[in-house]
Amino acid sequence: MSTANDTKFLPAVFLLTGISGYEDVHVWISIPFCLMYLSSILGNSLILFIIKTDPNLHEPMCIFLSMLAITDLGLSISTMPTILGIFWFNSRKITFNACFTQLFFIHSFSFIESSMLLLMAFDRLVAICVPLRYAFILTPSRIAKMGLISLLRAVVLIFPLPILLKQYQYCQTNVLSHSYCLHQEVMKMACSDIRVNSIYGLLIIVSTVGLDSLCILLSYLMILKTVLRIATHAERLKALNTCVSHVSAVLLFYTPMIGLSVMHRFGKNSSFTQILLGYIYMMVPPLMNPIVYSVKTKLIRARIIRSWPSLSSLAVV
Repeated sequence: MSTANDTKFLPAVFLLTGISGYEDVHVWISIPFCLMYLSSILGNSLILFIIKTDPNLHEPMCIFLSMLAITDLGLSISTMPTILGIFWFNSRKITFNACFTQLFFIHSFSFIESSMLLLMAFDRLVAICVPLRYAFILTPSRIAKMGLISLLRAVVLIFPLPILLKQYQYCQTNVLSHSYCLHQEVMKMACSDIRVNSIYGLLIIVSTVGLDSLCILLSYLMILKTVLRIATHAERLKALNTCVSHVSAVLLFYTPMIGLSVMHRFGKNSSFTQILLGYIYMMVPPLMNPIVYSVKTKLIRARIIRSWPSLSSLAVV
């Protein structure tokens, strides 16, 4: 069979990449990565345990926080096997089906996290702008419906992507620049016409992440407008202080996500900055969200201190 004809067949695998040029120290690099994953899993699991076991924390803000923790756990678990597999065992090969499955879960959890951050912005908006109607607006049944809609939106929008990718022919080297599969990069490996995936991918990014971030921005403009009407300076600071943890989570998530998406869509070649930004996007938000909310949320911090008295010495304000 000729070489030209061989390129028409779908290759069996993609090749993932760690950090190019640093292969000799991958084992050492894996140590902080492993610690970050363990901290992410333990931190988010601790948040879930505390919220579940303390009835005083069964309020809308903490319910949304538990949803965010579940999403962060899913995002960490989606990327951990391939990233640690490369750095520990140099296991670079990933089958097409496994790659498409991984990118489905990565993008689904990313879109769910975007929705969770939007819902948490809505929670802060209601709490500050109409506090007397807070319990009436954010009822448990309404919160459950919001969470379900967020899940369905992500799954329905992402589900066509792996199906479309599977229809393409891949006749290049199929070496990915990351340690995990992303739609933006996988579709560039195809030697078929990828305009449908490119246009559809852009549309869902704009209609989800773009719309969510715009609504979050509008929510905080309304919050600022309300806070500026408060009489005393101390009360203004107290109201804004309740938003600090959420603003931190928004910046931690959207900044690397938007940067990575722009680099993949408009960049021609992979770079160290792009690879580093990819790791930040996948690993830092799940790691930092539990820390930020534990430090800035008094109820959760107090519950942690009561459960583990040895931590009380670290909670000096």
